[in-house]
Amino acid sequence: MKIPEAQKIYRANRQELIDQRRFLLKQREELEKKKRVTPNGSELFSEEAATLELSIKDVNEKFDRNQEVLDKLSEQYAAVWNSEVAKQQADAMQKAGIDMSKIMEVARRIADGAKVPAQDEQKLMEFSMELYMAAKNMAAMNADKDDEYDSLWGDEEEGQEFDPEGKADNAEVSMSLPEISVPDFSSETVSADATLSTE
Repeated sequence: MKIPEAQKIYRANRQELIDQRRFLLKQREELEKKKRVTPNGSELFSEEAATLELSIKDVNEKFDRNQEVLDKLSEQYAAVWNSEVAKQQADAMQKAGIDMSKIMEVARRIADGAKVPAQDEQKLMEFSMELYMAAKNMAAMNADKDDEYDSLWGDEEEGQEFDPEGKADNAEVSMSLPEISVPDFSSETVSADATLSTE
């Protein structure tokens, strides 16, 4: 299962648990009101109150476990994302190093009086006009060379495309996911007297 799919499932489960908790808290509030207005209400409704408290505790525990899973899924998503970004940065650094070595080689070739393609000269000028001018001045002293070179950038391939979000969206979950269950605390669990009215 892909990480975003699992996140969607566990987020939906979290919302169900939140809704269930709200329902139970309202039931508890209604039961507290009944206990206050009914003679011996604490004794009469003590079993229902205990059942409600256990139900609320159960929902809270399930919510906490669900949140732990969501946190771990978010960590996995971020790890895949960060890994892809790190690859992108490493690729950019490597490309910059290769470009620098090519520029220095073009400067050396020009300084030796060799002929280099116009695009290579252009790249050297864009990098450093001072280095270009120094190489050209050196070339004037070595004008008797007949060496001619192909472009160092002629065989350059397009850079690898990086898509951290796409990579993270397609990453598989790398942990065992616990089964999701939402307890059914309907009016059967707590007496019909304690349920909320739908008015």
